Amino acid sequence: MNTIGYFEIQAAQPEKMIPFYEAVFGWKFIRLPQVPIPYYRIETNGISGGLLQRPAQVPPPEYGTNAFTCSVQVADYDQTAASILSQGGRVAMAKFAVPNTCWQGYFTDPDNNVFGIFQVDELAN
Repeated sequence: MNTIGYFEIQAAQPEKMIPFYEAVFGWKFIRLPQVPIPYYRIETNGISGGLLQRPAQVPPPEYGTNAFTCSVQVADYDQTAASILSQGGRVAMAKFAVPNTCWQGYFTDPDNNVFGIFQVDELAN
C-alpha cells in the first residue's frame, strides 16, 4: 500500500493521443463509458494506466515539466485526502467513482505538483 500503482496521461484531445502510444509502445486503449468523464484504460506489459482529458491548462514550456500523473494506491481515500489537505495540499479534481473499480481523485502538493490517489473498491459507484 502507499505505492505508485497507476499512471495517467492527460491530453487536450485524448482520442488523438491513442494512435501515438499504440504505435510507439504497443499499448491497448479501452474506452470506459461508465466513468463520469471521457476515460480510456491503458493496458501495458506492466503497470496499468489511463488516458483522460486534461483538467487544467498546460504550463508554458519554460515553466517546467509537463508529465504523466502518477496515482498512489491508498488504504483509505478519505483519511489520506484529509492528511494531504492538512499538510498544505489542495484538491485538483474531487473524488469520483471509477465504477466497480476504485475511488479516484487528484491533488496538488504545496509546490503545485499534481498527483492522484485511489482506493480500490469493487462497490464504488
